[in-house]
Amino acid sequence: MTRDNLLFGIIGILLGFIGGFLLASNITQREATMRANPQSAQSGQLPANHPPIAGGDQATTGEGGQQMLASVQTAMKQARENPNDFDAQLTAAKLEYQIGRYDQAIEYLLGANKIKPEDADVLGMLGEANMDAKHWDAAVKWYKAALLKRPSDLASMDGYAFVLLQSGDAKAAEEAINKLAKADPTNQDVPQFREKLSQLKSGKTQ
Repeated sequence: MTRDNLLFGIIGILLGFIGGFLLASNITQREATMRANPQSAQSGQLPANHPPIAGGDQATTGEGGQQMLASVQTAMKQARENPNDFDAQLTAAKLEYQIGRYDQAIEYLLGANKIKPEDADVLGMLGEANMDAKHWDAAVKWYKAALLKRPSDLASMDGYAFVLLQSGDAKAAEEAINKLAKADPTNQDVPQFREKLSQLKSGKTQ
């Protein structure tokens, strides 16, 4: 291998690493922004850096997007032909969620919940999908059910506090935030939650 070929090889590896890092960072920032800016969710406006949802162009264009849609269609067919197959319902739900079709994901999650009503993972996913679809009351219901099964689940505790704030239930939100802060003292969402709670109590809206 010549020196030039070796150099190009090293550059290619570095670019691949940097690309993967940026993609992971973008996903993390999207989730953090959604919860750290509850006012934007309250008003129905997505954060500025939130990608299109509900089958937007980014999810459905290009070779990768077409492959994803093909996978979703196959999973949907399996789920509808096998309504009593828990795994088929869950697979379809996850794929629908990945392309931002939250209401369709909820439909399959409800099917999975019908088969295994005690499954805590499905309960938590129903909370999350309804949260992302901005169905606040439904999200409160499912997160509450998930926490009855797993009271110390931090993801559900965090989501529960968030959707309670969005639904305007200051009393329940304050209790949920206090529990989250006690269970996870370093949780980065707690300060924003407390700020939103203060605004909710004072009657301020943004």
